[in-house]
Amino acid sequence: MAAVHESPLDAAAPHSLPEEEDGVTYIGVRHHSPACARLVRDTIRRLRPAHVLVEGPADFSGRMDELLLGHDLPIAIFSHYRDERRTHASWSPFCAYSPEWVAINEGRACGAEVRFIDLPAWHPAFADRRNRYADADERYAEVTERLCAAFAVDNVDALWDHMFEGDDENGDLGERLAAYFDLVRGESDAGEDDTAREAYMARWVRAAVADADGRPVVVVTGGFHRAAVRRLVQDRRTDPGGNEAGWPEVPMPPEGALGGSYLVPYSFKRLDAFTGYQSGMPSPEYYQRLWEGGPEAAAAGLTEAVVARLRKRRQRVSTADLIAARTLTEGLARLRGHRHPSRTDLLDGLVAALVTDDLDQRLPWTSRGPLEPGAHPAVAEMVAALSGDRVGALRPGTPAPPLLHDVNAELERLKLDGRGAVNLKLSNDRGLHRSRVLHRLRVLGIPGFTRESGPATGAEPVLEERWRLEPGEHRLAALIEAGAYGATLRDAAAAVLEQRAHDAGTEIGRLAVVLFDAALCGCADISDRIAGTITPAIAAATDLGGLGDVLGTTLGLWRHDRLLGTAGSPLFGTVVEGCVTRVLWLVEGVRGGPAPAEPARLRALAATRDALLHASGTLDLDRDAALAVAERVSVCAEAPPDLRGAAFGLGWSLGAAADPVRAVLGAASPRIVGDWLAGLFALARDEVLAAEDASAGPGERSVLAVLDELIGGLSEHDFLIALPALRQAFEFFPPRERETIARRLLERRGVRGSARSLLRTGRDPMVLAEARALEEKVDALLAAEGLASSGAEVRKETE
Repeated sequence: MAAVHESPLDAAAPHSLPEEEDGVTYIGVRHHSPACARLVRDTIRRLRPAHVLVEGPADFSGRMDELLLGHDLPIAIFSHYRDERRTHASWSPFCAYSPEWVAINEGRACGAEVRFIDLPAWHPAFADRRNRYADADERYAEVTERLCAAFAVDNVDALWDHMFEGDDENGDLGERLAAYFDLVRGESDAGEDDTAREAYMARWVRAAVADADGRPVVVVTGGFHRAAVRRLVQDRRTDPGGNEAGWPEVPMPPEGALGGSYLVPYSFKRLDAFTGYQSGMPSPEYYQRLWEGGPEAAAAGLTEAVVARLRKRRQRVSTADLIAARTLTEGLARLRGHRHPSRTDLLDGLVAALVTDDLDQRLPWTSRGPLEPGAHPAVAEMVAALSGDRVGALRPGTPAPPLLHDVNAELERLKLDGRGAVNLKLSNDRGLHRSRVLHRLRVLGIPGFTRESGPATGAEPVLEERWRLEPGEHRLAALIEAGAYGATLRDAAAAVLEQRAHDAGTEIGRLAVVLFDAALCGCADISDRIAGTITPAIAAATDLGGLGDVLGTTLGLWRHDRLLGTAGSPLFGTVVEGCVTRVLWLVEGVRGGPAPAEPARLRALAATRDALLHASGTLDLDRDAALAVAERVSVCAEAPPDLRGAAFGLGWSLGAAADPVRAVLGAASPRIVGDWLAGLFALARDEVLAAEDASAGPGERSVLAVLDELIGGLSEHDFLIALPALRQAFEFFPPRERETIARRLLERRGVRGSARSLLRTGRDPMVLAEARALEEKVDALLAAEGLASSGAEVRKETE
């Protein structure tokens, strides 16, 4: 039906350029399109050109033989780049029906010189791309939307199938493709990255024409670039660098940068648009079968594959259902004006025949992007069947980065190259070394190495780890790609940790994870770069609680850890220094009136106190500066009460001359005394108890004695106000110390009894206090009404 619509292409077609011009044939393709691959194949076989120029990384042209070793497709050229400012990785994937792959093989078969002519993947033109062949359809969404409306199809993939795939019997595929891409490019703006690439490719074309001496030249590029490259070849004035003689130079990475390219195995799942891949075609298994056997065979074979998958999952599919699916597929194809069933005809026919439930979501092939959660199980199986599970394999002996050899040697030497559970004892050198190797692989994201148990913080007495090893088909590709980070496993893991620290920015929680991973990997003492990245991030952090958590954990590892080898680590020492400085700076800037005490920031100050007490003689920690901050904050009326109490406690714990009794009297207000004490007890609990012991003589007044007097003098109303914060403050004392305090209070009052029983009331103290306050209100109301005595009698009877 859609074939009767007038298409914008009909108007564009008369203006399409001839296939050959000045001995050059420009073929614009959609990456991973069987129709384009057939056009490329037939064109090269017919022309037998002198040169075949392919959009691809020019720095790999000299290694073209590596591509033709006889690998199992799909594979990809993986390129990486790293300098002080950016890290980049990208892929140039090939499958059997990729037009670029066909051009390389057909060009070699006819004796042509085959070259890649695009800029290297590390070039800034690819800075925002992780895939060279990403089509970036959003740049020409407007024109494709109009075409979809004209042909009554849902999206660009269905549009492409309708116009090109499986329907090239008219013999005008080249003209239709040229018209389509000219229309797309004519209404789309090219960015600076595109123009740089196109200018560079045009220089290769001019050089090839000069070298061919009249013989044909075939140029295979993405359809978006075809017209621009052709125009630049004709008009040298648009390319200032286009007048040089001979072949263009291949740009080299800047000095000091690291980069390279290697072949890696790829998979259909990584190629599939339903898993988020932005380039080329969805459902790669469908197009593989289309390439191998044509549309009829692809539809029949995949119908059976879908049914087999559903039956394997115990979904009932009868022979009648299978016949209905085929019949509906063929009927939809005829209705839509297709000579043969297309991919969407097949999928729609399968849904109509096999899904009897109501669907809550749009069918996934009506739009682009990953399959949404909650898709109907039968629909999910259809998508999976058309996606396929093929995984490429490299021919043995294919060049690989040094990291691959280093890892394989380490795994073999440490007997970690098998399968199954591995138990490690971290208390011996061999177990610790094996653990570090496995953690480095985990940090690099190498599949098949899963830790099931082990230390979670570094401060716990866990001396064993349990791992599960599961070698798989994706490990080789992951190891080759990880080679971008370093030549050895140790260096590569350190580089990843550095990058993670950089990416974390000032998110202190993520930085804490990086630091612990550095300890587990044994990288805490080898990477100055990690410290150089984390130090400025800590200096810019604003989360006091997070800084305190990082400081507490890191200080413990720096002081005590002999298990993971972080005791005295320069990296962890640098982190401790940075955290202490930042915590003190942030604390001095906190402002706010009475508010509940915040345990997170009190822990940060407590960790700062510990660092100053235990590391100031070794690390660069300014004790005098900390005391000055503590003094200023403790008397700052605008600072929250808990921070004022904590600042006083910090100075007291560091040995500064202090008058705690006077300080307590200064915080005697019911609304702030509890929060002030919470800060004091969080920082100087030991000092409070020591002062209590020293004040046993007559006439001596301690913090607790003064506090007892203050609380005893509060009205019922004020006591109820102060009680919640007071309870929180005394939570900083462990149970045994709370019992000691209770005993001292009984002694001061001359009361004999059990201090422990005093702490174990039968009711929640807050409930009792609220009940007492309610009684006071009732008594006041009764007194105002002249009923005070009767009310007291009623309450007494109730009690």
